[in-house]
Amino acid sequence: MVAELIFVGTELLLGDIVNTNAQYISKGLADLGISIYFITTVGDNEERLLSCLDQAKKRADVVILSGGLGPTPDDITKETVAKHAGRKMYLDAEAMAVLNRYFTKRKITRRTSNNEKQAYMPEGAVLWDNPNGTAPGMCLETPEIVYMTVPGPPVEMKLMFEDYVKPYFEVHTNHTIASKTLKLIGIGESSAADMLKDLMEESENPTLAPYAKTAEVHLRMTAKGETKAEAMKLIDAFEKQVKEKVGTYIYCEDDRELTDVIIDKLRDRKMTVATAESCTGGMLSSAFVDKAGVSDVFINGWVTYSNEAKAKMLGVPVEILESVGAVSEETASIMAENAASLSGAEAAVAITGIAGPGGGTDLKPVGLVYIGVCVNGKKSVAEYHLPGNRSKVRENAVKYALIELMKVLDEV
Repeated sequence: MVAELIFVGTELLLGDIVNTNAQYISKGLADLGISIYFITTVGDNEERLLSCLDQAKKRADVVILSGGLGPTPDDITKETVAKHAGRKMYLDAEAMAVLNRYFTKRKITRRTSNNEKQAYMPEGAVLWDNPNGTAPGMCLETPEIVYMTVPGPPVEMKLMFEDYVKPYFEVHTNHTIASKTLKLIGIGESSAADMLKDLMEESENPTLAPYAKTAEVHLRMTAKGETKAEAMKLIDAFEKQVKEKVGTYIYCEDDRELTDVIIDKLRDRKMTVATAESCTGGMLSSAFVDKAGVSDVFINGWVTYSNEAKAKMLGVPVEILESVGAVSEETASIMAENAASLSGAEAAVAITGIAGPGGGTDLKPVGLVYIGVCVNGKKSVAEYHLPGNRSKVRENAVKYALIELMKVLDEV
């Protein structure tokens, strides 16, 4: 089965809103084994939306439209679908009742007459309830194509997708899709793809696709079967072949992020961690604190942006700062070692670097970052030259700091 997605809203074309719905719906359908070949964004214009529907009708079994279901005149999705399908609009009593209950439950007494517009549906459409808003969705089946409409606001769309869209496809497909993702660090996407080239080219079921993430590569294995158990059996056999080629780079085989894996390692070993940062300004400690229940692992962190702070708070010798500088292998090493000592943590990781856009020199350019790690007295320092603007350098520095900490934890 092939689906096509159309996202309706001039605000999307103008960049006022980021289209996160496209990612959510696409991933959800991919997990169900539904093929998607085209995704279109169109403004609030009937003629252009009709043109998009004409194209979708030629190349898809189902078209899902998100957005344009509100009460204002420029919300035209349902009306345009009705016109395209040759159906009349009518006031749906059930939709009106749902709308009234929504207002009553929230004790909203002031209503506008244009809210009634949201209760109009194309003839033959099946109503989809929207408990998070006033815009119901719908499913309209015709001999040529199935139309589905869901709201634009993500909190409303996601619930409707899970409650109505996914169950529809689960009933109307004769196979089951299963997938598993392996997460790798210490290797680039091109290198991983080269090592796995034969598996990617020769295997049709399961399939293997690499995805580049920040300092990571994710390998997604997907299989079809009559049952989920059958699909997973195919993946299990295929996974062994993948691991034979890139197994040493795999750090996770489930939905956990790198920070989660590190926290679990520390917790299993009854170890704690501290951080010391300069150019990242607390982003590294936030990576830990963002995880609920981390208080038994994370002790504290230092943000020592100035040389004075590095000397006073972390005990970096002034002569080191004056001779080799704050951005140096020596400073990163001392920051990590003293963070561990001062906090009493078994592990510590430190970052010092030049995030830019200014401050760089020929010897120490923007993007130069040193990462120091100290675990049970074992010290390590890594030098990175990170591309991108200030935000990207800082973001990548945090990810590589976690990678370096992971390396030393595994060595120890």
